[in-house]
Amino acid sequence: MREDGSGARSRLYDGAPSMRAVLPRIQLATDRLPSGPWIFARQVRPPEVGTEDGSLVEVFDASERFVGQGLYNSASDIRVRLLSRGRRSELERPRAFLQRRLAAANRLRTKVLRLPLATDAYRVAHAEGDDLSGLVVDKLGPALVVEYHALGFWRLREELAWVLGELYPGLPVVHRVPPSAARAEGFEPPDAGGASGTDPDGAGDEVVLVEHGLEFCVVPGAGHKTGWFCDQRDNRQRVAALAAGRRVLDLCCNAGAFGLFAARAGARSVHAVDLDEKVLERAVRSARRNRLAVEFRHADAFDVLRELRAGGAEGRPELVVVDPHKLVRGRAQLEQGLRRYSDLNALALEVAAPGALVATFSCSGALDLPRFLGMLFQAARRAERGVRLLEILGAAPDHPQRPDFPGSRYLKGALLALD
Repeated sequence: MREDGSGARSRLYDGAPSMRAVLPRIQLATDRLPSGPWIFARQVRPPEVGTEDGSLVEVFDASERFVGQGLYNSASDIRVRLLSRGRRSELERPRAFLQRRLAAANRLRTKVLRLPLATDAYRVAHAEGDDLSGLVVDKLGPALVVEYHALGFWRLREELAWVLGELYPGLPVVHRVPPSAARAEGFEPPDAGGASGTDPDGAGDEVVLVEHGLEFCVVPGAGHKTGWFCDQRDNRQRVAALAAGRRVLDLCCNAGAFGLFAARAGARSVHAVDLDEKVLERAVRSARRNRLAVEFRHADAFDVLRELRAGGAEGRPELVVVDPHKLVRGRAQLEQGLRRYSDLNALALEVAAPGALVATFSCSGALDLPRFLGMLFQAARRAERGVRLLEILGAAPDHPQRPDFPGSRYLKGALLALD
């Protein structure tokens, strides 16, 4: 186990013997079934005595009809995460079940989307979008990162390591639990004091991944999310296609990918800003590896925008990327987070040059697309700038979405043209 810059804990594991699941029974309070994979606490009756948090369970409706199988946790408001509907034998052997689901997810990325032709960094499993609620797996170059948002999958981590070892032989597996997920699921991952030996270079080592011909230095499992934003892959190409000859400002740049692709596309200049010193150091190394000129600055995006506002019209950016970390952690913080999004976007719109383009994003699942767009147009009025919506942006296709589960559509973006 290790701590990374975001406070999340990560651990490396070898494979382990397969286990057999004995499934206790959970009954719904009504016959009305949830449309998505989440069953909340208010929707279930008290379980059988001794049902352990994180265990696999069978779910029945109030009329005793079998619904499906999933992961149970009494400490979470998401009481059950359904993994299978209609087949009582589906989760009898967890390892075989995980093999089927992860193999199907892998085929979508490699055979259907053909992502390895463009990159060696992509999302292998996207939680609810791949019918694995609470589980995220990213391939980041020569390493895999498993991110747990469900206690039940954490308990299956050795099974997961074995399955991933079969799909990706020889790749180290980093297991990561975000602090927010640990709190929501009511558990604290044990600290094993470092790597267990699956990573030949030791825990926390930097690797190099390739995306559309550019090389990026990353630390799997460190920093925000899994260490790399696979979801922005297509958006980086979209922004780069508009960068030639323009002054580009990349706010909350993280590993600098938007900026590096803009520089390769012929931007007149690229300035990239982030508050995380460690990730900026890696971004600088990436720029050097690719022989691209990007000026990185360790600073708060709000401070940089206020400086630009005070500096007058000369040299103002003609293409601005606004990609902050998650500002809305849940519905309780929605209004506060919306104000921060509005303040940041109003400043960005205010300082952009006449005729500029702004690509702005939110990765907050609690903020839906209509409210996000409404916030942007309110921010434009505050900035006294006329804007037109050119395009709505979202996550790359290795982040599939369930039509019956809006929460899987967490990343939203807008490409705006300023008058």
